[in-house]
Amino acid sequence: MTTKPDTDPKANPTGNAVKDPDHWTTGGEPMTGAQASYLQTLSEEAGKEFDPELSKAEASKEIDALQGETGRGE
Repeated sequence: MTTKPDTDPKANPTGNAVKDPDHWTTGGEPMTGAQASYLQTLSEEAGKEFDPELSKAEASKEIDALQGETGRGE
């Protein structure tokens, strides 16, 4: 039996709260205002260009990457 980490409570004890952005049903929609604000802050701290045209899923992945670069994700 194959388990799906996104839905199997044993593989992912937090349930469906943590899901790969590539599997979000709304991932292709424009990023939220909160994502844009936080991403702009992280981009400035990391010396990167902020792209206001990212989708929700793309913004989430970029936030994760920039948190690692800036140390905010620790």
